[in-house]
Amino acid sequence: MSINERAEVLIQALPYIRKYSGKIVVIKYGGSAMLNDELKRAVMGDLLLLTLVGVRVVLVHGGGPEISDLLKRLGKKSEFIDGLRVTDEETAEVVQMVLAGKVGKSLVSLIQMVGGKAMGLCGLDGHMIEVTRMDDVHGYVGEITKIDVSPILDVLEKGYIPVISTIGCDTEGHAYNINADTAAARIAAELKAESFISMTDIRGILRDPRDEGTLISVVKASEAPELIREGVISGGMIPKVECCIEAIRRGVGKVFILDGRVPHAILIECLTDEGVGTMFVQG
Repeated sequence: MSINERAEVLIQALPYIRKYSGKIVVIKYGGSAMLNDELKRAVMGDLLLLTLVGVRVVLVHGGGPEISDLLKRLGKKSEFIDGLRVTDEETAEVVQMVLAGKVGKSLVSLIQMVGGKAMGLCGLDGHMIEVTRMDDVHGYVGEITKIDVSPILDVLEKGYIPVISTIGCDTEGHAYNINADTAAARIAAELKAESFISMTDIRGILRDPRDEGTLISVVKASEAPELIREGVISGGMIPKVECCIEAIRRGVGKVFILDGRVPHAILIECLTDEGVGTMFVQG
């Protein structure tokens, strides 16, 4: 790319930089993109670039594969009901160890390695994410009752990227596992974020799951129930989409599902006309 072409790219990105500068963007990060070191480094570089042009980035992460891997090594079988991990007291301890320890700290370290500043938080810190037990079937799986975003805002004000592990606590201080998409959507709503981006393992909402050329670029909130009834949205995508719709209804400006396997998907979606995933809007 010539110098003039590079300059043209920056000029074309300028309206989007103006739009997002000073605004909060919440990114939920997980799936296969988080298991590939090269992609992971590219994502952290994207977050750094957004931060440098004035975007206030909040990273919320999952870690399901890492949790399952450690449970397997400990001789415990992973069990899921309705897409949620059945979590006994021992599993809750493993979840806390993996998310707030291994995964969260590794992401903080990687952001700092690419030149950024990051600080790890989890829902236990300052009782940031308060929950109640969802039901007896899932065990220590929490349903969010309250989110205090002041620790997140404090970290942002200091110029750091908050890296949030999705663990909650009840009023007595017991730790609970929380679905990362659900937590990220609620955090985005409480922060009055400009955008919420959920990174996953598929391109977005496909009219035909076998054909990536059938990507639905824009979905209105009112259209989602019909797409679920038609089977266009099915399986594990249903809770992800429901979280996106919930974020829209709670006031988040725009919500995206992006393919985390695409290098620089965040920058393409935020700073260009092209877009690479599905955007959810009011209506």
